[in-house]
Amino acid sequence: MADAAGRAPEQYNYDIVRRFAIMSLVWGVLGMLTGVYLAAELAWPVLNFDIPEITFGRLRPVHTTLVIFGFGGSALFATSYYVVQRTCQARLVSDGLAAFTFWGWQVAIGIAAISYMFGYTQAREYAEMVWPIDLLIAVTWVAYLLVYVGTIRRRTQPHIYVANWFFIAFILATAILHIFNNMEVPVSMFSLKSYSLHAGVQDAMTQWWYGHNAVGFFLTAAFLGMMYYFVPKQAGRPIYSYRLSIIHFWALVFLYMWVGAHHLHWTALPDWTSTLAATFSILLLLPSWGGMINGVMTLSGAWDRLRTDPIMRFLIVALSFYGMSTFEGPMMSLKSVNALSHYTDWTIGHVHSGALGWVAMISFGSLYHLIPRLFNTAIYSKRLIYLHFWLATIGIVIYITAMWVAGIGQGLMLRSFDEYGNLVYTFIETVNFLHLPYMVRTFGGALFVSGVLVMAYNVYMTVRKARQEEAALEAKIAAKMART
Repeated sequence: MADAAGRAPEQYNYDIVRRFAIMSLVWGVLGMLTGVYLAAELAWPVLNFDIPEITFGRLRPVHTTLVIFGFGGSALFATSYYVVQRTCQARLVSDGLAAFTFWGWQVAIGIAAISYMFGYTQAREYAEMVWPIDLLIAVTWVAYLLVYVGTIRRRTQPHIYVANWFFIAFILATAILHIFNNMEVPVSMFSLKSYSLHAGVQDAMTQWWYGHNAVGFFLTAAFLGMMYYFVPKQAGRPIYSYRLSIIHFWALVFLYMWVGAHHLHWTALPDWTSTLAATFSILLLLPSWGGMINGVMTLSGAWDRLRTDPIMRFLIVALSFYGMSTFEGPMMSLKSVNALSHYTDWTIGHVHSGALGWVAMISFGSLYHLIPRLFNTAIYSKRLIYLHFWLATIGIVIYITAMWVAGIGQGLMLRSFDEYGNLVYTFIETVNFLHLPYMVRTFGGALFVSGVLVMAYNVYMTVRKARQEEAALEAKIAAKMART
């Protein structure tokens, strides 16, 4: 059935994919600019002006929410909706429900960011949104699950491609994590205040069960779904080992659920619990590197593409950072290493090597693959993709190197004792030591964000060009029909 302009409907629902793809960049720009300002506030505290809404404590959850859930979440919605339709050769089961997931997600992110700036949170790490937003997210996520599973059920292909396995695991696990971590009792229907059902050590353990599994399923399994589709497609080659991808999947989803307590070494948590978490963290290295090797080996025979294809550069660098951060994480879970690294900026460097190097780079590569196909035109400037790649890569390397220096130096200073058992350095001396690494970190972050701005401009010009081409084609068709 044709639309009002006489055009045949798309075989697949690409409109929802386009919306999420564009909003991913919008949130990415806003969230990463906020991150650079936060880095500057740490390097130059004078930037914490006497305006409560833009101080570090208010903006920090704004940054994490916009980048993780706004940028990363919208990229996942876009790519998962695209991948499930292409691999199942079936249109989304409900366009209306898919549209609801778009508006529900964007409204939740926007309201959450504003509420943080005005000081409305749960005051819990990794569980900061007030209860009405938690409910909106839960309802939106259930709709997402229904759309995704419903589309797979109506597939015309008997096989369920492995990328869909990872996306389904991510959707199910995120729902479980969100619901159980945010079990709370509101004070009243008209109050944003609520009381968590968790308390004390149980509260800490629940939060890190959520926190690390958000890393495991939202920021790892989900983006592996991206990798398993877009790396083979961009390389023009099948995945290296389909059997390895299945082993990788089951080992990863089983092991990740056990590792959150390694963030609570040397606390009131029972020692056996954190030891168990560290053990599973070490085991997690095997499936993590299995996925990385599978992605890298897919390029066997296609390495020459790296000279001519900037999108492949994004994807291979993402896999490299995935391998590096999934080695560093298990190492930092060891109690002896954790005693040095935890509560220092080494952890911040580790988080950002995964977030910027893996999550952001695989998202950029996937979106660059998607945008021309979604708008039926060539990318505006291939040269700008190269520029974005180098700005992003150099920015990441500078950022995480600065944080390694900051964190390891900070950890060594805080555990240095003289022959009398007294601390060699005062706390303020460690703060002074961090000033230079913080300045370097800000510079690296600014480079990375400048690359995102380049991408946003490139995508904007691509969309603009697509609309001009479509308008010209429609004018040509109208003129031809008028002559006949």
